[in-house]
Amino acid sequence: MKYIFYALLCLFMFSACSSAKKNYLERSDTDKALFDAVKALKKNSNDTAAGNALPTLYSLSQQRHLRRIESLQGMQELSRWDKIIDEYESMQGMHNAIIDVDAAYRAVTPANYQPNIYTLKQQAAQDYYNEAESYLSLNGRDNAKKAYTHFKKADRFVPGFKDSKEKMDLAYQNAIVNVQVNPVQDNSYFFNSSWGNYGYNYSNEYFQQTLVRELRNSNRYPARFYTDWEARRDNVQPDWVVDLTLRGMNIPSPQRYRYSRNTSRQIESGRDSSGKPIYQTVYATVHISRESLTARGEMEVLVNDVTTGKIITRNNFREEYSWMEEYATYSGDSRALSASDWNLVNNRYNEPRKEDILNELYRKIYPQVKNRIIYAVDW
Repeated sequence: MKYIFYALLCLFMFSACSSAKKNYLERSDTDKALFDAVKALKKNSNDTAAGNALPTLYSLSQQRHLRRIESLQGMQELSRWDKIIDEYESMQGMHNAIIDVDAAYRAVTPANYQPNIYTLKQQAAQDYYNEAESYLSLNGRDNAKKAYTHFKKADRFVPGFKDSKEKMDLAYQNAIVNVQVNPVQDNSYFFNSSWGNYGYNYSNEYFQQTLVRELRNSNRYPARFYTDWEARRDNVQPDWVVDLTLRGMNIPSPQRYRYSRNTSRQIESGRDSSGKPIYQTVYATVHISRESLTARGEMEVLVNDVTTGKIITRNNFREEYSWMEEYATYSGDSRALSASDWNLVNNRYNEPRKEDILNELYRKIYPQVKNRIIYAVDW
């Protein structure tokens, strides 16, 4: 009986090992299976399943990466370099993982692709540098942008490659545009009957000046910003002009809605002969007035290239501002009023001024306008 038990135990262990090995080799992602096997050997150097599967896994993964490299080498696009180097770095990652674990290194001797990667990065940097030089020789902001991007890529492959950094700066300078931001043109129509004699003192020039000041404070994009007055004063010829036009501004008179509600409370009116409180119900009617309005506005942002007349970007931004206020009077017994009722009765509200509403609309529209201009000049 004892011999039968040991025989079954050995059979079980052999079966488990075969199953584990089969599991490694049946996975579709051989790279992951390889790293899992190396991890298993690091944990247990006597893991037979992982050790036996590792040579096959390495061979399968290596051949797959090499086939991809062969295919990519037939491409003409510069982007092939990134993909080819990625394939070699994947194989180098397998190499590094295997040699770091003695049991794994005994099972398979991986190829060291570091020299290949070094040579490929030099070739990639040179190709990107050459392409950047050709773009740098051409006029136009788009070409300057492409030159900058390619010089940057060359320097990424090989840090300090030739004079890539200096050429990046040159391309950046070539890409700088002088941007003139004009004052807001107000082409809107206001519907303000029964508003009284309120005037509005919001400043379209202030909107313009704030925009230029904040855009100027950031140096992360190749552009210089001027108001129209600054451009004339400094004799700057703008490359792009930003026109801001206020359209469809509608600030209606407040709408009034009146309604009433009844309220009641029990209050103590005295005590009986035994000292128990006597309650009575008091009544009141609260007469509530609700005034509200929803103002809407729209601003068009148009950025034009002065030389070509090309529209760089054109967008409309719509916003609205809602206001509501309630106040009340009452009739009946004041003792029936709750704290919230008294708040309404004591509310001394003020209708919003046109200038305040316009400022609220401007406050909502402003960041959208600013971000759109940034998006246009950024790269």
